[in-house]
Amino acid sequence: MTASLSEAAYNRLRSMIVRLEFAPGDVLREDDLREQLGIGRTPIREALQRLEREHFVKVVPRQGIFVTGIDVSELSMLFETRSVLEPYAARLAALRGTDESWDAMEEALDRTVDAADGAELLAIDRTCHEIMWQAADMLYAQSDRLWHLYLADVADPGHAVEEHVAILNALRSRESDIAASLVDDHVASFDAQIRDAVTARLTSPLAG
Repeated sequence: MTASLSEAAYNRLRSMIVRLEFAPGDVLREDDLREQLGIGRTPIREALQRLEREHFVKVVPRQGIFVTGIDVSELSMLFETRSVLEPYAARLAALRGTDESWDAMEEALDRTVDAADGAELLAIDRTCHEIMWQAADMLYAQSDRLWHLYLADVADPGHAVEEHVAILNALRSRESDIAASLVDDHVASFDAQIRDAVTARLTSPLAG
């Protein structure tokens, strides 16, 4: 039971950090988290230890637990990593994934019809990536948090989600090379939009 509660606490806290409900630099207090999540001290502590290993939080002795910062200078490294790992994950997912995985991905894509804004569309995009990585037996990258920081500036999130329809078809058909190629193009396109958003924000008269 403790293990499942620890996993639940981890998933909730990770999601809140990625979606910037806990912003970089925020202090996380165990008692507040227990009350907010309705989960006991031990699972919360285990979840925080896991998040520290993954560099989502940092424990500073005698000061507290802080949400780590987001360094825009890491953008190139993150893209280089994703450009290798995402197509690889797609190949594995095409071979290892089940109909249940692709049904879940199709269900997520069906929600685009009712999506109210770009944030919801990008949440669907993220879900598709997570399903693919889970099907490949790999973990979705930390880079999700940096994408979320700039998602409001992405020009066309709807197109990014539409690309997953072709990816899903390739995954269902177990066409691993095609799936990998489509994901490679998808990541490169989205990275270009994120770079444009970062550049625009840093060169804005209001920057700084």
